[in-house]
Amino acid sequence: MISIIIGLILLMLLAYLGWSIIWIAPLVSGIVALLSGMNLLESYTDTYMQGFVDFAKDYFPIFLFGAIFGKLMEDTGAAQAVAYKISSLIGEKRAILGMLISAAILTYGGVSLFVVIFAVYPIAVAMFRSANVSRILIPSTFVLGAFTFTMTAFPGTPQIQNIIPINTFETDTMAAPILGIVAGLIMAVGGFFYLKFREKQLNSKDETFTEPEGDNQVKEVDENELPNWILSTIPLLAVVITLNVFDISILAALLIGVLLVMIFNFRDYKDFIGAINKGASGSVMATINTSAAVGFGALVTASPGFETVKELIFSIPLSPYFSEAFAVQLMAMITGSASGGMGIALEALGEQYYNIAVDQGLSLEAFHRITSVASGASILPHNGALLTLFTVTGLTHKDSYKDVFVVGLLIPMVATITIILLAMMGIN
Repeated sequence: MISIIIGLILLMLLAYLGWSIIWIAPLVSGIVALLSGMNLLESYTDTYMQGFVDFAKDYFPIFLFGAIFGKLMEDTGAAQAVAYKISSLIGEKRAILGMLISAAILTYGGVSLFVVIFAVYPIAVAMFRSANVSRILIPSTFVLGAFTFTMTAFPGTPQIQNIIPINTFETDTMAAPILGIVAGLIMAVGGFFYLKFREKQLNSKDETFTEPEGDNQVKEVDENELPNWILSTIPLLAVVITLNVFDISILAALLIGVLLVMIFNFRDYKDFIGAINKGASGSVMATINTSAAVGFGALVTASPGFETVKELIFSIPLSPYFSEAFAVQLMAMITGSASGGMGIALEALGEQYYNIAVDQGLSLEAFHRITSVASGASILPHNGALLTLFTVTGLTHKDSYKDVFVVGLLIPMVATITIILLAMMGIN
């Protein structure tokens, strides 16, 4: 077990320092293999790479189609049109609520959270400027709207965190709808009231809006240059409806969204190739980053010490729902990736939890939803999406991580525990 602990600590530390997971994952895997007495070359070429390749084979198409859809929404201005309309309807003085709903609608409609960051940031700055709200709350508002309830909790979301558990538990995207709605409301409502409390607290200290500087400066959004907001909303609705109502595959749903964006914005057809190319390139990096983390997990699960880890997890004197949530959250925290951590945990323990559910008459749908929500309750300082968010906004951990911790980790943990208790009562 010592080799696994050393490997996990090294992976988390190096990722926090900014080293790419693409090369530190195989490096740390090699250290674990050496300390465990495993054959170094075979551990890398067979065990590590098998885990890497299996994840890429299963989920690269989803990353690809999702990234292309999101990039087309961004480059055509469709994402900004939806966000701008929401902000104008809610009112510029309600900056936090407007930005929260804008990010939530886009992510629930299938747009990657990375794309949402780039698309909504200019509008967020304009809204916070108009409402005179401190910019240090922009990252936490993004996290709440894009990284939490629409990513993991609300049933039907096409985000990858709601897709991965399907293969393990033989469920669908609508798994455990009551648990999902409850968890989503806890995160959305609880996070919103916390952010409003922080807004008042900052105002009382005269900490108000300050203009971003350098590369983080943004141009004001010109509504007249944006496409029609109604037509821009249709592709988002199409992805969710075709996926959940007509029960077609996530790939087909995203493809329909892509085609609709292109049809409604045909005047920009010259930009389509560039957007598709950038989306495809981005999907490769996202897939490789996550696959690298999953490959590390595959090697860890193959090491001799992992049997002891499994014994410890399964010996937790609580419901299997609790131990599964703990395993998923722990892996997501360590890897800095909700999907990567979930992939590691399900690769190692998914079959056992499936059998436990069947043997003990527990709900496979509840396992699905708990897995998804627990994976999102993991946003530590080295989280990859968070680092991107800070880069885009020009803010730092010192500025904003305290608020991110509350809305992105603490409140989602409360939501996870709540739905576990409801699942134990037989509620799905």
